[in-house]
Amino acid sequence: MAEERRRSPNEPASPGAAPGEGPGADPGGGLGADPGQGPAAAPGEGLRSDPGQGPATASGEDSGQGPAAASGEGSGQGPAAAPGQGGADEPYASLLDLPLSSDLNRIGEQLHALARAQRTLQELLQAVVNITGELELPAVLRRIVRTAMDLVGARYGAMGVLDQEGRLLEEFIPLGLTAHELADLEGVELPRGRGLLGHLIHHPEPLRVKDISRHPESAGFPPGHPPMRSLLGVAISVRGRIYGNLYLSERKDGQPFDRHDEGVIRALAGTAGVAIENARLYQQVQHSSEQFQRLLLPRLPDLRPFAAGAAYRPASAPAAVGGDWYDAMLLPGGACAAVIGDVVGHDLRAAADMSQIRNMLRALYYDPGAAPSTSLSRLDRIMNAALDEAPVATALLARLEPADGTWRLRWSSAGHPPPLVLLPDGRVRYLDVEPGLPLGVAPDLPRPDHCRPLPVDSTVVLFTDGLVEVPGQPLDRGLDALAVTASRLVGLAPEDLCRALVAHRPGNGHDDKAVIALRTPPLTSYGSS
Repeated sequence: MAEERRRSPNEPASPGAAPGEGPGADPGGGLGADPGQGPAAAPGEGLRSDPGQGPATASGEDSGQGPAAASGEGSGQGPAAAPGQGGADEPYASLLDLPLSSDLNRIGEQLHALARAQRTLQELLQAVVNITGELELPAVLRRIVRTAMDLVGARYGAMGVLDQEGRLLEEFIPLGLTAHELADLEGVELPRGRGLLGHLIHHPEPLRVKDISRHPESAGFPPGHPPMRSLLGVAISVRGRIYGNLYLSERKDGQPFDRHDEGVIRALAGTAGVAIENARLYQQVQHSSEQFQRLLLPRLPDLRPFAAGAAYRPASAPAAVGGDWYDAMLLPGGACAAVIGDVVGHDLRAAADMSQIRNMLRALYYDPGAAPSTSLSRLDRIMNAALDEAPVATALLARLEPADGTWRLRWSSAGHPPPLVLLPDGRVRYLDVEPGLPLGVAPDLPRPDHCRPLPVDSTVVLFTDGLVEVPGQPLDRGLDALAVTASRLVGLAPEDLCRALVAHRPGNGHDDKAVIALRTPPLTSYGSS
């Protein structure tokens, strides 16, 4: 019946039970004993027969006196009490439900694998950050190899870059070799893509080999090569084309590479392809910027009898087209003028302003009767009147003139670094004077002129601040470093001297660099002024 239920021990007796008597039998045949046979089982105890009848059977079957409870099953009137439990509603767990030791071992292995996967994922994410942070292609390739070695604990690693046809290795970048191992391989030709390396070129699926010497396509190692037993190779593709292969050998723990290692390196290879493509695009942009800048710069004309040279190097940042420029021209009367300048900024606007300023100044300093300061002052006023927004720029205009059996250097500076003079006796000195204000600041203020005699075979070097300036350091430190370098290069021709100075790096490479040098010739073909 829907109304029937089991009464709890604390519930009052059903109507009709005499006060003080033990609980009578439930009309539905609950947990009470049979009437007339004795008191029912006390709450909290197992079911018992009445006195004189003996204990109930262990199977839980009754002896005709009432339902049993030992088996945990009721008689259809309600659940029986569990052995040792205070109430029938409390849960009971069997020891048979606990996992076996084999199950525990399997769970432990799964937790270990999960922890390893989580650790690897974190390392892989950090590797992606490290690789994509590089922009120079050689640095990107080396970073990829080093990161792969770290991820799987490999002692050796290498990157093989394929040629345009995709048949041979055009470049091979090995890492992990000690100085002694490198010395043993001195004179040995770099791998060209034979043996297992060639197998991966022609079959660009991941390759795992436990014993290289036992592989049917192994070609062996050249003399002096360190012993290598295991190999993991993965192809790297860029825009759907195989760019090269990543090779790893010899796990540091002595174990062969496993499926986990292969999965990690395959994931890294996908990121590596993106990083390589970014580096290649960076190279293209940088090359295009440099070409654009060089087209704006003039090619030095024939300045004989003066020996002359110039060099330019763009900034290291992509698309950092700068405002540095140089120029030189022979003037009537045997003089030669040279100019160096730098427009503030590193963009196309700075390059366009530089081109306009250079052309305007070239027309102004051709006048041999005008002092260098006069030409710069005129340029400043024209810039202010002709350009919508006059840029700020530094410049130095110098003129070498024959005078009384020697040479005379006349110059004026608009906020530019001083000229550097290399004398024929090996001494190096700066002509450090008041630099004046940059162009575009105060066009109406006067500018100073300076003059210094120079002997034959003296070299005048004009340069931009990218050659000497390092952010956070005094400018004098960069100037001193440049002077020391120049003192070692006194005997070089001006063209070679300029290239060597631009290659010298007291600066940090984040600014473009320009340098021009003029060397005074003998005065046999010149008369005294």
